[in-house]
Amino acid sequence: MNDHAGHGPSRQTEARTIAAAWLEAFDAALAGQDAGAVAALLRPDGHWRDVLAFTWALNTHSGEAAIEAMLREALPRIRPQGARLDPRRTAPRLVVRAGVETIEVIFVFRTAFGTGNGVARLVPDAAGPGGWRAWTLLTSLVALGEAAAGPRHAAAEDYARDFGGDNWLDKRNKARAYADRDPAVLVVGGGQAGLSIAARLTHMGIDTLIVDRAARVGDNWRKRYHALTLHNEMHVNHLPLMPFPPTWPVFIPKDKLANWFESYVDALDLNFWTGTELVAGEWDAAARQWRVVLRGVGGEERVMRPRHLIFATGVSSIPVTPKLPGLEDFAGTVLHSGRYTEGAAWKGRRALVLGTGNSGHDVAQDLQASGAELSLIQRSPTYVVSIREAQSVYSLYTEGVPIEDCDLLATAMPYPVLVEAYRRSTAVSRERDRPLLEALAARGFRLDFGEDDTGFQMKYLRRGGGYYFNVGCSDLIAEGKVGLLQYADIERFVAGGARLKDGSLVPAELLVLATGYKNQQDVVRHYLGDAIADRIGPVWGFDAGGELRNMWRPTPQEGLWFTAGSLAQCRIYSQFLALQIKARETGMIG
Repeated sequence: MNDHAGHGPSRQTEARTIAAAWLEAFDAALAGQDAGAVAALLRPDGHWRDVLAFTWALNTHSGEAAIEAMLREALPRIRPQGARLDPRRTAPRLVVRAGVETIEVIFVFRTAFGTGNGVARLVPDAAGPGGWRAWTLLTSLVALGEAAAGPRHAAAEDYARDFGGDNWLDKRNKARAYADRDPAVLVVGGGQAGLSIAARLTHMGIDTLIVDRAARVGDNWRKRYHALTLHNEMHVNHLPLMPFPPTWPVFIPKDKLANWFESYVDALDLNFWTGTELVAGEWDAAARQWRVVLRGVGGEERVMRPRHLIFATGVSSIPVTPKLPGLEDFAGTVLHSGRYTEGAAWKGRRALVLGTGNSGHDVAQDLQASGAELSLIQRSPTYVVSIREAQSVYSLYTEGVPIEDCDLLATAMPYPVLVEAYRRSTAVSRERDRPLLEALAARGFRLDFGEDDTGFQMKYLRRGGGYYFNVGCSDLIAEGKVGLLQYADIERFVAGGARLKDGSLVPAELLVLATGYKNQQDVVRHYLGDAIADRIGPVWGFDAGGELRNMWRPTPQEGLWFTAGSLAQCRIYSQFLALQIKARETGMIG
């Protein structure tokens, strides 16, 4: 997040002069292959996040010794040079990030493998050139070889008129039929994660097929509950290559997004098989390719042998159905929140919703609005933030700079700085939401503010849930219009509802389980077996280096990749995942 930005011609000129001096020293040290000199341009406690450019990995090196060790290995191989300000990008400017006043500098450079973009955040330090050193540094690969960073354009002859031959539609139908070939990359899952990586790969010239068991592109959003709208603002959520129209609503309704997904597939010529499910797969180590079995809705099967298999099923894939005492005795309807659509059928009836994350609250609010009498069951403390306050973590995207620069600046936040930034934004939101939070606590709602008080963003990145953006349900709880039960007070479920430990009965005809989804490791276990699942380990959540485990980078299983997350994450990191696959397909790296 940005606390404030410095403006005015004199400050901008000063920031540019400081940035140019630091970049000149940085480029000279790189050209001289002097790891020590490069490392000395960062503060002793600085952080260097590299995304493919120097290490072909996503990692952060913190402290002078670790940074110098990385450089000693990387510099002879990477041969970076040409670090300079990019006149096409946002000019150096004074900003505040995570409470630190810094000059933020976007630059461009070249390596033996391609073109890179960087972000340096400079702070006063007498030991640096002109009295400045880098507090944080990002280096990211954006294009391979001499290629421009933009998308691939079709050659003119690809769609030239051929009288008596195939036209564009004929060619598209043949391309997506895969009658005479297999794709290089098979993407499992057609939500924002699958679409983003397929768009990147397709327009890098890599033959890519998406498969999804839904009947229609966009059904992963279209089939969700009736009232669903995205919880973050439209300008943060664009997909790669094709931004939303500026006339769109600030918060995108689910059906509008679903229809956009359908248009996106058509507009970008993405190969997509609906009604198709991955049944099983195994890695052929000798051939260095997968053997996967796909099944259509009619039961027909197709064996394919892609070199790369990408799971894009997201952090919400296989529903979690907890073992609840006495649930088998419950005579009412039990369904997971992923299958809940609308509450009209429950008007005048009693319901229980287990879980106090976004889905649980939204289902409860929808049921209440539909005339049901219900209670929300809380299993663990939950972070609650008003929907408007939740947007503060995306404030970088409101600073008036192009979205490509915002994405780069967001990528340039190493884990320790990210933690501090979210801690600060959470403290501000907590104070502004104080009246609501106090009213919830008075009703017995158990609140938390995330591990180390870092709020919902770190909860999402660490565990994929545990928070609620209040769009009205918290107010209903505070007013007593939605009841509240603590799971610890329930002895067991019985035919007529929930029997509490004090002997009383909370009657219910419906129980909605808003209990989340399994880790993608479990998805792999289901489709590819225990051996591969155990080999890769958990997916999502931070590793010791502050990067999301197994995400957007090689896994311990060759040819297996993962992508997931918000629309913004999918837009940003799909580029880096696609570059790694492209580099392997072209033989640039092994």
